[in-house]
Amino acid sequence: MFETATHRFIQGVNGVTIHAVVMGEGEPLLLLHGHPETYLMWHKVAGDLAHRFIVVMCDLRGYGDSDKPEGLPDHSTYSKRIMAEDCIAVMGELGFDCYSVMGHDRGARVAYRMALDHPEVVNKLVLLDIVSTYDMYALSSAEFAKALFHWYLLTQDEPFPEDLILSSRKMYFRNALHIGRYNSENDTSSEAFPQEVYDEYLRHYNVECIHAICEEYRAGECIDRFLDKEDLDAGKKITAETLVLWGANGLVEKFFSPLQCWLRFCTNVQGRALPCGHFIPEEAPIPLLAEVQRFL
Repeated sequence: MFETATHRFIQGVNGVTIHAVVMGEGEPLLLLHGHPETYLMWHKVAGDLAHRFIVVMCDLRGYGDSDKPEGLPDHSTYSKRIMAEDCIAVMGELGFDCYSVMGHDRGARVAYRMALDHPEVVNKLVLLDIVSTYDMYALSSAEFAKALFHWYLLTQDEPFPEDLILSSRKMYFRNALHIGRYNSENDTSSEAFPQEVYDEYLRHYNVECIHAICEEYRAGECIDRFLDKEDLDAGKKITAETLVLWGANGLVEKFFSPLQCWLRFCTNVQGRALPCGHFIPEEAPIPLLAEVQRFL
């Protein structure tokens, strides 16, 4: 699928190099992956999208072949505000000053921060299987904390979570992909990742990446959720037309009312659940393509 793609290495913020993969023709569309993956998570949908769009897939800072700088004491190196500015720098270098953005998981958090901080660059916005970082903490429960324990584990002071993950890297990685976690006949997670794709994700899940991921979650707890709250209190909303999709068998569906949550952040939002778990582009690529192509 990516044989015709061009790989670029472009400077983001503060000299951090971002790996971007570009393919297709048409209007620009930026795709941002989630944890614990890379741009490769779009492998089941990128080819179809490239028939209608110039598709740009970035490895977020800290992931894949992008740089993985050490976190600063205040964790701002991995705030979604900085990560959003990385993506804007990449798109600007490619010649795009306005484009649509689709993000999954952590990439969706970068995407909605782009839309809040830089509304002039985001044409349409697609958010996959998230509610805001603010709501993730404000609406949490004991059951939520048990199911999504990593939201609390990864925010602990360095090097505790880093060392803990490295002591059983492969087991933790498998858990991060939700493989076998749902214990349901509707669980599609174990079938979503071909072995070569799984191996490529795992190859990047090294010491530097694990530290970056922990820093990114620390930034979520101490920076990102407060930026969200500031915007809510100020009445600042996402003005781009927004599509929210989530997995009917996943944890966002279980613990939240996603569309109701996003109505507080967006002026124009629509959405629904798709028949899958968390990893929508890999578990339900055909329903996702239908929704996204119609919306865009």
